[in-house]
Formats: sequence, structure tokens, C-alpha cells
Amino acid sequence: MKNKHNWSIDELQQTWELASRLHDGQKYGGPNQGEQVEYINHIGSVVFEVLKAIDHTDDMNAGLAIKCAVLHDTIEDTSFSYDQVTELFGKEVADGVLALSKNDIIEDKSEKMLDSLNRIKQQPIEVWAVKMADRISNLYQPPFYWNNAKKIAYMQEARLLLDTLKDGNAYLAGRLAEKIKAYERFLEEE
Repeated sequence: MKNKHNWSIDELQQTWELASRLHDGQKYGGPNQGEQVEYINHIGSVVFEVLKAIDHTDDMNAGLAIKCAVLHDTIEDTSFSYDQVTELFGKEVADGVLALSKNDIIEDKSEKMLDSLNRIKQQPIEVWAVKMADRISNLYQPPFYWNNAKKIAYMQEARLLLDTLKDGNAYLAGRLAEKIKAYERFLEEE
């Protein structure tokens, strides 16, 4: 049985500081016109979802899940490399973070998502949990500049993600299903 209490607050603090430095200056569009939110807010939202999932999941490697949650966008969105993640956190964490990173060589958006999901499914279920937590966090509110077509496409992608990864964590699968349904409130009547 994996121990869900096998994580260190000191390691989390050090990992968080690293992620804060790596994502420094990155922002994303908030829900209000012209609003920009610090990217570390998104990282925190994913970590919070994972921490709550740990409380609801008996057989979970919390250390792996938390580290992957904090670092999930570092290879994709910063200069931090797979080798650097491996050196600091080990191969298991690095493999998880790499699986959570989109392959930019693939140009087609739907093919890119399928590739990502296939690579995630080859990882421990803690990595599946991080991907579901990531999408849950992204479904709180759309950026102010998204139109209905973008919102609908994002919901469809979220359903695919849920169908593919739901067996990885029942609690997060339930949360994701709820968030997809609730996201409909952001669709504007035409």
C-alpha cells in the first residue's frame, strides 16, 4: 500500500519556491476584462485539488502527486528541463512532469491532447490525478477573451480527459464531472 502521508512540508516549501521562481512574471487572463493573474495561482489551485484528493484517497503516493502538481508546467512553460527535474526530484517525478507536458512537435491540437493522455496513462495514477486536478482548476472560470466556441471545445476536451483518466482517482473524477457541468454557466446565449 502506498503511504499517503509520505510527503514533507519542507520539500513542498522548497519545490514551491522553485516553481515560483521558474514561473515568475508569467500571467494568464482572468475572468474580468483586461485582468491578468499571476501564474503561480494556477499552480496553487492544482496543488490544492491534489491535497484534497489525498484526503479522499487511501492508496496514493502523496509525495509523487504533490511534487508533480507543483512542477506540472515547468518543462512545458519554463526553461527547466527534464534532466534538471530528474537531478533534483528523481526519475519518477521527472517522468510524471514530462508526461504532463504537451509535445509541441505535434501541431494538431486534438492529436496533441491524445498524445498527452496516452503518455499520462503510462504513468502512475498520481500523475493521472494531477492532470484531472489541472483541468478542474482550469474550469473555475474561463479567461475574459474566450468566446463560446472556445469554451465548448474546452468542455469537450475536458470530457475526453475525464473519460480517459477517471479510473485514476474517483474523488477527482467526481470533481471534474461537477466542474464540467458547472462550466455551462459561462456559455453565452446566442
